[in-house]
Amino acid sequence: MLFNSIEYLLFLPVVFALYWLMRGRTGWQNLFIVIVSFIFYGWWDYRFLFLMSFTALCSFFSGILLERMAQRRGRRLVVTFSLLLNLGILVVFKYYNFFAESLAELLSQFGITPGFVTLRIVLPVGISFYTFQSLSYVIDVYRKHIGATRDVVAFFAFISFFPQLVAGPIERSTNLLPQFLHARKFDYGKAVDGLRQMLWGFFKKVVVADTCASAVNSIFLEAGHLDSVTLFYGAFLFTMQIYCDFSGYSDIAIGTARLFGISLMRNFNFPYFSRDIAEFWRKWHISLTTWFRDYIYIPLGGSRCGKLKGFRNTVVIFLTSGLWHGANWTFVAWGAYHAVLFLPLFLAGKNRKYTSAIAAGRLLPTAKELLQMLVTFVLVVVGWIIFRADNISAAALYVQRMFTCYEPVLPKYGKWALVWIVVLMIAEWLQRDRQHALQIEGRVRNRYVRYAIYYALIAVIIIFQGETAQFIYFQF
Repeated sequence: MLFNSIEYLLFLPVVFALYWLMRGRTGWQNLFIVIVSFIFYGWWDYRFLFLMSFTALCSFFSGILLERMAQRRGRRLVVTFSLLLNLGILVVFKYYNFFAESLAELLSQFGITPGFVTLRIVLPVGISFYTFQSLSYVIDVYRKHIGATRDVVAFFAFISFFPQLVAGPIERSTNLLPQFLHARKFDYGKAVDGLRQMLWGFFKKVVVADTCASAVNSIFLEAGHLDSVTLFYGAFLFTMQIYCDFSGYSDIAIGTARLFGISLMRNFNFPYFSRDIAEFWRKWHISLTTWFRDYIYIPLGGSRCGKLKGFRNTVVIFLTSGLWHGANWTFVAWGAYHAVLFLPLFLAGKNRKYTSAIAAGRLLPTAKELLQMLVTFVLVVVGWIIFRADNISAAALYVQRMFTCYEPVLPKYGKWALVWIVVLMIAEWLQRDRQHALQIEGRVRNRYVRYAIYYALIAVIIIFQGETAQFIYFQF
């Protein structure tokens, strides 16, 4: 079930009303969350439910075994088995064909024709997200950061919670699971702010991302015949599309969760206002980057094991992040590209230079800050070309023509998209110190003006709502 569908707009109010009718009955609320989450996820394909349930049960019983065992060796065996099982499922469904085909192509260069068999399987929606969430629970119990729960219903609610099930944020057991183990109270203020965040998320997805999509598809499809200006414009539009599509989903997910008294972690912090690549990665898909930091980077030694090993660990993280996004060499190349941009900052000890909001307390950035933002943004745009291209050759051709086929031709695609991108960027710049762009009650004091903004956004969303488009990150 898509957030931007009629089914969801009918589904959510009913679920909200029934959920709060059970107020004070935490167990029943959790069971209800599991049921509606299964309906939500099974809307795509009911067969996906069996795989998610198997993953959840393995992690649930692994946690109990880990807590019962006192010997270190036994605990290591349990956590290793659980990790291999969950990652094995992910690899089979998401990466087996990719690795088999890549190996077959490599061997063919030496005149060897392997007899590999590819699998005809459908990639389950959101498998990378709920698998990583399950892994974090097992690892946290192993590290004794959280006690193993015996409440299987609460655990299934933690794994399957429908707002963030399909595309995150990837929650930690230490944050989300305890919220299902304790009574929840309805907070009117948080619920209203959740609705505002949802509204902004719908604007980003329906009005900006989906408006960009048709132009992006056309430009990338015809890239071999287009001029530099159009190709630069297409890359810019995709840069905005993927941000508004994914952060829009996160806004809707976080806002929806607040309606049910649940707080999810922030996933985006206005990343296109970053002053260098390191700051960009602290603000982009925060739940994934911090997951890799806590469960891979730091266990490998982080940056405290010397420059050489720190260099290695950084490369591993970026390549793994690229591969996490999909079974294609373009994603690996995208990760490698960002590693190359990040490593000079790391080696110079400047990767944590910018940790506060840009132009704090000022309306406009300085000339230096503006230049830093523009340079970082252009570097990110080039990276998104690699990410979006069908293969490495297509990405190379796109970038080559961007810089060699200049003609003074104005783009004929996506003119409305540009209008809404300007609106978006102005709103987010003015609200860059807030959680989302519609937290305006302290700045727009006139109630009627605030409501005029809300209703104007609703009207624009209705006008631009076309064919229901799937979120980009569902494929990851």
